[in-house]
Amino acid sequence: MSTQPDPRFAGLPARPGKIIAVHLSYASRADQRGRRPDAPSYFFKPSSSVAATGTEIVRPQGTELLAFEGEIALVIGTPARRVGLDEAWSHVGWVTASNDFGLYDLRANDKGSNVRSKGGDGYTPIGVDLIDAREVDPTDLRLRTWVNGSLVQDDSTSGLIFPLAQLVADLSQHFTLETGDVILAGTPAGSSVVVPGDVVEVEVDAPRTGQTSGRLQTPVVEASEGAYDEALGSLPAVDDAQRIAAWGSAQAAGLEESAGADTPSGPAAGGLTPELRAKLERCPVATMTQLLRGHGLNNVAIDGLTPLPGSGKIVGTARTLRFVPNREDLFKTHGGGYNAQKRAFDAVGEGEVIVIEARGDASAGTLGDVLAIRARANGAAGIITDGAVRDYDAVAAVGIPVYGARPHPAVLGRRHVPWDQDLTISCGGATVQPGDIIVADTDGAIVIPPALVEEIVDAALVKEHEDAWVAERVAEGERLDGLFPMNKQWRERYEADHSRDAHN
Repeated sequence: MSTQPDPRFAGLPARPGKIIAVHLSYASRADQRGRRPDAPSYFFKPSSSVAATGTEIVRPQGTELLAFEGEIALVIGTPARRVGLDEAWSHVGWVTASNDFGLYDLRANDKGSNVRSKGGDGYTPIGVDLIDAREVDPTDLRLRTWVNGSLVQDDSTSGLIFPLAQLVADLSQHFTLETGDVILAGTPAGSSVVVPGDVVEVEVDAPRTGQTSGRLQTPVVEASEGAYDEALGSLPAVDDAQRIAAWGSAQAAGLEESAGADTPSGPAAGGLTPELRAKLERCPVATMTQLLRGHGLNNVAIDGLTPLPGSGKIVGTARTLRFVPNREDLFKTHGGGYNAQKRAFDAVGEGEVIVIEARGDASAGTLGDVLAIRARANGAAGIITDGAVRDYDAVAAVGIPVYGARPHPAVLGRRHVPWDQDLTISCGGATVQPGDIIVADTDGAIVIPPALVEEIVDAALVKEHEDAWVAERVAEGERLDGLFPMNKQWRERYEADHSRDAHN
């Protein structure tokens, strides 16, 4: 019997008894997938799937969707059973790089267990070197992945939905994490398909202190034999849904996005065009509110808001955030860590408006200066909340338009639990959906359905021109009767002046 160490486990202290992988843990990946889990979920990988750096991964015959997933691997140093969040990290002995390869051709029949799609020999490269977990901050680790020398994943543990320590504590509720067990902490956005001839590299490091795992290298090769036997089990099978999931997007997969019934259309799908945004900047909220009423929409105003000092006009598409009333047990599970509030402010994009449902409860803050800074850095068009603003002066100084109920010094946990995002909410008595058009000025804030915005803004510009002409006549001493609103005679005079101005 050989006493030589098994080369597959060169990047680990020993062969692990268990490898537990997280399904979805990074906000960037969750946004790409279009769903945010409320709690982590897991699957097991066999220790026989572990490989050392430099080991080739073989793409089986008849398959096309072998995808890499650069991940942080946690190696348990001391056994953990029912440990709390505060002590969980002390049970991690080492941190290193890993690659959670998956074969999407075999994914469908395993219903999320990933037994065949992620359990193959060599599908879990780990290494190169171990980083002492005692010497790094688990909230400040960086993960990067390269394919053929090009950087394709670059994220940090600040982008996790569930902190690393939470994964340890949660798993220890269900079974003993033993010395040498490995937790794969999930992958950020950027995971995609690789083909024979590609080389994938993954590195985990601590930028502040300089520790690094080194680059874990995996060349991809094509199998020369060993096609699957239909008599023994299901064969590889792919469809467009699997291709999109493996490649990361329909565009990357070379497919057109489906235009189904649930697909947004108009400005909500791709944001406001520069031309439409410019028109909305010129239109007063009061005028557009009047025109919306003419379309039967009387409940579009977000009531009870006051702009913070220095806040200008807001024009943008809605990204929504919902708070529910505080309940201590729910705040414990949803209020800390990378909660819905932080995810919303990280995810907001250029020209978008964060709209917060706080039930009109202004007895605790719903945002502060750090969150406002994050929204401004992302290019957000503004923030609207029907709750209170904490760090009021500091938020006003950030330079992003903010409309809220009033200032309040208390943190949100006094009244609110940040619950979920990007769903239909109620803010200031108005229903707001993601993608709705939000416009706010000193008269207040309104919600415009995307399908109506072009019609409303064009009509508003016409009305503004008419009202300006009427104001000039009143300033000249004309009576209001018949002029405001215009009767037939005044309308004819206006049209004549308007036509003459157009020709000049």
